[in-house]
Amino acid sequence: MTEPWLPRSPSAGARLRLFCFPYSGASASLYYAWQSGLPGGIEVCPVELPGRGRRFGEEPYTALAPLVAAAGDGLRPHLDRPYAFFGHSMGALVAFELTRLLRREGGPLPLRLFVSGHVAPQHNERDDPLHRLADQEFLERVQALNGTPPEVLANEEFRDLILPILRADFTLCETYRCRDEPPLPCGVSAYGGLGDAHVSRERLDAWRVHTDREFVLRLFPGDHFFLNTARATLLEALARELQGGSGS
Repeated sequence: MTEPWLPRSPSAGARLRLFCFPYSGASASLYYAWQSGLPGGIEVCPVELPGRGRRFGEEPYTALAPLVAAAGDGLRPHLDRPYAFFGHSMGALVAFELTRLLRREGGPLPLRLFVSGHVAPQHNERDDPLHRLADQEFLERVQALNGTPPEVLANEEFRDLILPILRADFTLCETYRCRDEPPLPCGVSAYGGLGDAHVSRERLDAWRVHTDREFVLRLFPGDHFFLNTARATLLEALARELQGGSGS
Protein backbone atom coordinates (compact mmCIF):
# COMPACT_ATOMS: atom_id res chain seq x y z
CA MET A 1 0.00 0.00 0.00
CA THR A 2 1.47 3.34 -1.03
CA GLU A 3 1.47 6.44 1.16
CA PRO A 4 1.42 10.13 0.20
CA TRP A 5 5.10 10.68 1.01
CA LEU A 6 6.33 7.37 -0.41
CA PRO A 7 4.93 6.30 -3.80
CA ARG A 8 6.74 3.00 -3.32
CA SER A 9 6.12 1.10 -0.08
CA PRO A 10 9.41 0.32 1.70
CA SER A 11 10.41 -3.32 1.91
CA ALA A 12 10.27 -4.97 5.32
CA GLY A 13 13.55 -6.73 4.50
CA ALA A 14 15.66 -3.74 3.52
CA ARG A 15 19.04 -3.50 5.23
CA LEU A 16 19.27 0.26 4.72
CA ARG A 17 16.78 2.78 3.36
CA LEU A 18 17.90 5.76 1.30
CA PHE A 19 15.24 8.50 1.37
CA CYS A 20 15.69 10.83 -1.62
CA PHE A 21 14.30 14.37 -1.80
CA PRO A 22 13.87 16.07 -5.22
CA TYR A 23 14.91 19.49 -6.43
CA SER A 24 12.53 22.38 -7.20
CA GLY A 25 9.72 21.43 -9.56
CA ALA A 26 10.68 17.74 -9.63
CA SER A 27 8.77 14.71 -8.37
CA ALA A 28 9.77 11.45 -6.72
CA SER A 29 10.08 9.86 -10.18
CA LEU A 30 13.46 11.60 -10.44
CA TYR A 31 14.88 8.75 -8.34
CA TYR A 32 12.98 5.75 -9.70
CA ALA A 33 15.92 4.52 -11.78
CA TRP A 34 18.41 4.75 -8.92
CA GLN A 35 17.63 1.33 -7.46
CA SER A 36 19.26 -0.51 -10.36
CA GLY A 37 22.50 1.40 -9.79
CA LEU A 38 22.88 0.54 -6.11
CA PRO A 39 23.67 -2.68 -4.22
CA GLY A 40 20.67 -4.78 -3.28
CA GLY A 41 21.02 -4.05 0.43
CA ILE A 42 20.31 -0.35 -0.14
CA GLU A 43 16.64 0.41 -0.81
CA VAL A 44 15.87 3.67 -2.61
CA CYS A 45 12.82 5.41 -1.13
CA PRO A 46 11.90 8.42 -3.33
CA VAL A 47 9.97 11.05 -1.39
CA GLU A 48 6.96 12.72 -3.02
CA LEU A 49 6.40 16.31 -1.94
CA PRO A 50 2.96 17.96 -2.08
CA GLY A 51 2.07 19.55 -5.42
CA ARG A 52 3.70 17.02 -7.75
CA GLY A 53 3.39 13.42 -8.94
CA ARG A 54 0.51 11.63 -7.28
CA ARG A 55 0.13 14.63 -4.97
CA PHE A 56 -0.35 17.12 -7.81
CA GLY A 57 -3.72 18.29 -6.46
CA GLU A 58 -2.21 19.31 -3.12
CA GLU A 59 -0.99 22.81 -2.38
CA PRO A 60 2.83 23.03 -2.47
CA TYR A 61 4.54 24.47 0.58
CA THR A 62 6.08 27.94 0.40
CA ALA A 63 8.02 27.71 3.69
CA LEU A 64 10.52 25.06 4.73
CA ALA A 65 9.64 24.57 8.41
CA PRO A 66 6.04 23.36 7.90
CA LEU A 67 7.13 21.13 5.01
CA VAL A 68 9.80 19.52 7.18
CA ALA A 69 7.35 19.03 10.05
CA ALA A 70 4.84 17.33 7.76
CA ALA A 71 7.53 15.19 6.12
CA GLY A 72 8.74 14.15 9.55
CA ASP A 73 5.25 12.98 10.50
CA GLY A 74 4.91 11.04 7.27
CA LEU A 75 8.33 9.39 7.21
CA ARG A 76 8.91 8.71 10.92
CA PRO A 77 7.23 5.25 10.87
CA HIS A 78 9.76 4.15 8.24
CA LEU A 79 12.86 5.20 10.17
CA ASP A 80 12.78 1.93 12.11
CA ARG A 81 15.99 0.59 10.55
CA PRO A 82 19.30 2.11 9.40
CA TYR A 83 18.71 4.85 6.84
CA ALA A 84 20.29 7.78 5.04
CA PHE A 85 18.98 10.99 3.45
CA PHE A 86 19.88 12.31 -0.01
CA GLY A 87 18.63 15.65 -1.28
CA HIS A 88 19.53 17.68 -4.34
CA SER A 89 19.23 21.48 -4.44
CA MET A 90 15.96 22.25 -2.60
CA GLY A 91 15.95 18.62 -1.47
CA ALA A 92 19.27 19.18 0.31
CA LEU A 93 17.67 21.83 2.53
CA VAL A 94 14.70 19.56 3.25
CA ALA A 95 16.96 16.63 4.16
CA PHE A 96 19.20 18.83 6.33
CA GLU A 97 16.40 20.47 8.30
CA LEU A 98 14.55 17.15 8.68
CA THR A 99 17.70 15.67 10.22
CA ARG A 100 17.87 18.60 12.63
CA LEU A 101 14.19 18.17 13.51
CA LEU A 102 14.68 14.48 14.28
CA ARG A 103 17.65 15.37 16.48
CA ARG A 104 15.58 17.89 18.44
CA GLU A 105 12.85 15.29 18.93
CA GLY A 106 15.28 12.57 20.00
CA GLY A 107 14.44 10.40 17.01
CA PRO A 108 16.77 8.05 15.13
CA LEU A 109 19.22 9.95 12.92
CA PRO A 110 20.46 8.99 9.46
CA LEU A 111 23.72 7.11 9.16
CA ARG A 112 24.73 9.73 6.62
CA LEU A 113 23.34 12.93 5.15
CA PHE A 114 24.00 13.54 1.45
CA VAL A 115 23.52 17.18 0.43
CA SER A 116 23.84 17.79 -3.29
CA GLY A 117 23.85 20.85 -5.52
CA HIS A 118 23.21 23.44 -2.81
CA VAL A 119 25.38 25.94 -0.99
CA ALA A 120 25.83 25.40 2.74
CA PRO A 121 22.70 26.72 4.47
CA GLN A 122 24.48 29.58 6.27
CA HIS A 123 25.18 31.00 2.78
CA ASN A 124 21.60 30.69 1.51
CA GLU A 125 20.89 34.41 1.06
CA ARG A 126 20.41 35.61 -2.53
CA ASP A 127 20.86 39.17 -3.73
CA ASP A 128 18.35 38.60 -6.55
CA PRO A 129 15.54 36.29 -5.35
CA LEU A 130 13.80 34.79 -8.36
CA HIS A 131 10.44 34.11 -6.72
CA ARG A 132 9.60 37.83 -6.78
CA LEU A 133 9.97 38.15 -10.55
CA ALA A 134 7.08 38.42 -13.00
CA ASP A 135 6.06 35.12 -14.60
CA GLN A 136 7.90 35.47 -17.90
CA GLU A 137 11.19 36.61 -16.41
CA PHE A 138 10.90 34.02 -13.64
CA LEU A 139 10.48 31.20 -16.17
CA GLU A 140 13.35 32.49 -18.31
CA ARG A 141 15.66 32.50 -15.28
CA VAL A 142 14.51 29.01 -14.26
CA GLN A 143 15.09 27.70 -17.78
CA ALA A 144 18.62 29.13 -17.71
CA LEU A 145 19.39 26.77 -14.83
CA ASN A 146 19.01 23.91 -17.32
CA GLY A 147 16.86 21.71 -15.10
CA THR A 148 13.48 22.00 -16.80
CA PRO A 149 13.22 20.65 -20.37
CA PRO A 150 12.68 23.55 -22.81
CA GLU A 151 9.74 21.72 -24.41
CA VAL A 152 7.92 21.75 -21.05
CA LEU A 153 8.23 25.50 -20.63
CA ALA A 154 7.43 26.05 -24.31
CA ASN A 155 4.09 24.26 -23.91
CA GLU A 156 1.59 26.76 -22.52
CA GLU A 157 -0.52 24.10 -20.79
CA PHE A 158 2.44 22.45 -19.07
CA ARG A 159 3.94 25.83 -18.25
CA ASP A 160 0.77 26.96 -16.49
CA LEU A 161 0.72 23.72 -14.49
CA ILE A 162 4.32 23.83 -13.34
CA LEU A 163 4.63 27.58 -12.72
CA PRO A 164 2.88 27.58 -9.30
CA ILE A 165 4.99 24.62 -8.15
CA LEU A 166 8.26 26.21 -9.25
CA ARG A 167 7.36 29.56 -7.70
CA ALA A 168 6.37 27.90 -4.41
CA ASP A 169 9.61 25.91 -4.34
CA PHE A 170 11.78 28.94 -5.08
CA THR A 171 9.90 30.93 -2.43
CA LEU A 172 10.57 28.16 0.08
CA CYS A 173 14.29 28.07 -0.71
CA GLU A 174 14.90 31.80 -1.00
CA THR A 175 13.09 32.74 2.24
CA TYR A 176 14.80 30.03 4.31
CA ARG A 177 17.32 31.16 6.90
CA CYS A 178 19.53 28.76 8.79
CA ARG A 179 19.37 28.87 12.59
CA ASP A 180 22.43 28.23 14.73
CA GLU A 181 22.45 24.68 16.07
CA PRO A 182 25.25 22.29 17.10
CA PRO A 183 26.86 20.14 14.40
CA LEU A 184 25.05 16.92 13.56
CA PRO A 185 26.35 13.63 14.98
CA CYS A 186 26.27 11.93 11.58
CA GLY A 187 28.55 11.99 8.58
CA VAL A 188 27.83 14.52 5.82
CA SER A 189 28.69 14.22 2.14
CA ALA A 190 28.42 17.33 -0.04
CA TYR A 191 28.18 16.68 -3.80
CA GLY A 192 28.49 19.27 -6.54
CA GLY A 193 28.94 19.71 -10.27
CA LEU A 194 32.28 20.86 -11.66
CA GLY A 195 30.43 23.11 -14.09
CA ASP A 196 27.81 24.43 -11.68
CA ALA A 197 27.90 28.20 -12.04
CA HIS A 198 25.60 28.70 -9.05
CA VAL A 199 27.20 26.49 -6.37
CA SER A 200 30.93 26.96 -5.88
CA ARG A 201 33.32 24.45 -4.35
CA GLU A 202 33.89 26.83 -1.43
CA ARG A 203 30.18 27.13 -0.66
CA LEU A 204 29.84 23.33 -0.84
CA ASP A 205 32.84 22.82 1.43
CA ALA A 206 31.16 25.09 3.98
CA TRP A 207 28.74 22.23 4.78
CA ARG A 208 31.53 20.71 6.88
CA VAL A 209 30.64 22.91 9.88
CA HIS A 210 27.34 21.02 10.19
CA THR A 211 28.86 17.71 11.26
CA ASP A 212 31.20 16.60 14.02
CA ARG A 213 31.80 13.32 12.18
CA GLU A 214 33.27 12.51 8.77
CA PHE A 215 32.80 15.11 6.03
CA VAL A 216 33.28 14.28 2.35
CA LEU A 217 33.26 16.74 -0.55
CA ARG A 218 32.91 15.36 -4.07
CA LEU A 219 32.66 17.13 -7.42
CA PHE A 220 31.27 15.38 -10.50
CA PRO A 221 31.32 16.24 -14.21
CA GLY A 222 28.36 18.38 -15.20
CA ASP A 223 26.40 21.48 -14.29
CA HIS A 224 23.86 22.03 -11.52
CA PHE A 225 21.99 18.90 -12.61
CA PHE A 226 24.99 16.57 -12.65
CA LEU A 227 22.94 13.98 -10.73
CA ASN A 228 21.18 13.24 -14.03
CA THR A 229 24.22 13.30 -16.34
CA ALA A 230 26.76 11.69 -13.97
CA ARG A 231 24.35 9.34 -12.24
CA ALA A 232 26.43 6.16 -12.46
CA THR A 233 29.51 7.83 -10.96
CA LEU A 234 27.44 9.50 -8.26
CA LEU A 235 25.73 6.26 -7.25
CA GLU A 236 29.06 4.46 -7.12
CA ALA A 237 30.42 7.06 -4.69
CA LEU A 238 27.22 7.10 -2.67
CA ALA A 239 27.18 3.32 -2.29
CA ARG A 240 30.84 3.27 -1.24
CA GLU A 241 30.20 5.83 1.49
CA LEU A 242 27.12 4.06 2.76
CA GLN A 243 29.10 0.83 2.94
CA GLY A 244 31.74 2.48 5.12
CA GLY A 245 34.53 3.47 2.76
CA SER A 246 34.57 7.09 1.67
CA GLY A 247 37.57 6.51 -0.57
CA SER A 248 38.58 10.12 -0.15
